[in-house]
Amino acid sequence: MVWLPMSLTPAIHRHHTGAHLRPKILLAILLSAPFACTTSTLAQNSDQSRLQNPSQSRSGSAKQNNAPSRASQPDLLIVGGQVIDGTGAALRAADLGIRSDRIVFLGDARKAKLIAARTIDARGLIVAPGFIDPHTHAGSDLSALGRNSNLNYLMQGVTTVIVGNDGGGSPHPARILDSWEKQGIGTNAVLLVGHGTVRREILGSGNIQPTPEQLESMKSLVRGAMREGSFGLSTGLFYVPGSFAHTEEVIELAKAAAELGGYYDSHMRDEDSYSIGLLGSIAETIRIAREAHIPVHISHIKALGPQVWGKSIEVIAMVEKARAEGLDVTADQYPYTSSGSSLIASLLPPWAQAGTQSEILERLDDKGLRPRLLQEIEDNLKRRGGPDSLLFTSSEAPELLGKKLAAVAQEKNLPPVEAALQIMRERKLSGLAVASFNMDEADVARFMKQPWVMTGSDGSAGHPRLYGTYPRKLRVYVLEKKVVPLSVAIRASTSQPAELAHIPERGTLRENFYADVIAFDPATVADQSTYEHPQQLAIGMKYVLVNGTLAVDQGKYTGALAGRALRKLSAHSRAK
Repeated sequence: MVWLPMSLTPAIHRHHTGAHLRPKILLAILLSAPFACTTSTLAQNSDQSRLQNPSQSRSGSAKQNNAPSRASQPDLLIVGGQVIDGTGAALRAADLGIRSDRIVFLGDARKAKLIAARTIDARGLIVAPGFIDPHTHAGSDLSALGRNSNLNYLMQGVTTVIVGNDGGGSPHPARILDSWEKQGIGTNAVLLVGHGTVRREILGSGNIQPTPEQLESMKSLVRGAMREGSFGLSTGLFYVPGSFAHTEEVIELAKAAAELGGYYDSHMRDEDSYSIGLLGSIAETIRIAREAHIPVHISHIKALGPQVWGKSIEVIAMVEKARAEGLDVTADQYPYTSSGSSLIASLLPPWAQAGTQSEILERLDDKGLRPRLLQEIEDNLKRRGGPDSLLFTSSEAPELLGKKLAAVAQEKNLPPVEAALQIMRERKLSGLAVASFNMDEADVARFMKQPWVMTGSDGSAGHPRLYGTYPRKLRVYVLEKKVVPLSVAIRASTSQPAELAHIPERGTLRENFYADVIAFDPATVADQSTYEHPQQLAIGMKYVLVNGTLAVDQGKYTGALAGRALRKLSAHSRAK
């Protein structure tokens, strides 16, 4: 029998949450012996030995246990906690010393006789690297005074967000990065250049193909964005105008990003059976990796809709084969069975979305197009699982908020397809965000177990994932359902996304790395956001440090704007 270390028991005895976790049960989860995971048996056995005898030593090399000189004494010590360093290594007892914006000590602070201006007692807490979210839509919040704290992410333990996903990143990132530096932001932020915005700038939103000259102009925009600090290229091939692009166009732009050390991030062309199908989209993404010689990352990997439930098995086999061939293929995932989209993207065929808002609305009123439009919307609604699967989530449309399409159709006394068209007209295509309940739990868990799948929120307004992704994964999929062990879940949220984007000196608790650090209570960490109340802040994150500054102190936001606008070029120079 393995016993819970004394440093964890206070939190268990102080709190009795809905999970009703007893100490031995929680320890079994933390040690994760029954789970399929990448952590070696040797590491787990070593971890168990230390937990049985917590007085043996606090982890750290001989160098780490040497006391720093007086000049390098830490400003802050975090002592008594259980450390998960982000590498996938087993949980261990260790203290953390921080000076300025860097980690300067990892080991036994008492033995090293360290003295700091402040010492945080982390008994009962897990100390880990700050989470790095590879897929967010936080750009507008970071740019808006009053929302630039990124508080919903800080309270989840996220200290770095990647924005510009789904093909929407600006081709002119320097302007945005400069503005963030000037006004201050609560988390670090990384930008991707978007294929959709590049295409729109050169070609507009129509269903047209670029000339060789136009393609060169698009490649120049990508290169320019990379030189201004973007970390890679994102695509939203499901969305207009990206959906009009041929694979060859995407490969050429991916090559431009690869020239400057970037990676390729994609909301794939199809996660269901809209066009080339889920498996066809995986094949297209792998082709881009092979021909553009670029690491590729699949955003929010999923099997979307009843027609493809269970296809996760084939998707995993395809990715594993590509990785065995030497291709760098990864993915991220949010821990929910509902996606976030819009009524337009979910139901309206791409040809009907081409062009300007007025052109789209004209098509909706075109009697000649009406039979074709109704049939294709009907087909897409079936793919989504029917009118009961679409929940309106936008506060911009209070008359729809919290209602499903089926209920709205009943109110209007119309068939669901007719009601959807009428809503698009009445709202003039705006305020139509939806949560789409069309994933199978078995697929979610199967993807989560893969060593190349990391955590990402894809946070969107009205969906609880914007406020709850990371604590939900810890509470539901680690502590309750035991789908993955804690060390694997932490790695999927820290060092893996740092490696994906080549963000240097972040994502791991290591001396001389940036002090993006979290300390959370495993007995209480949980999401609070729901579909009815999606803006409820998560709980359980007791301390969150961004670049060495406390942004969350004893569970409360300090008002700090300690985040940094990270640039690819400066990142390269620091790494050298």
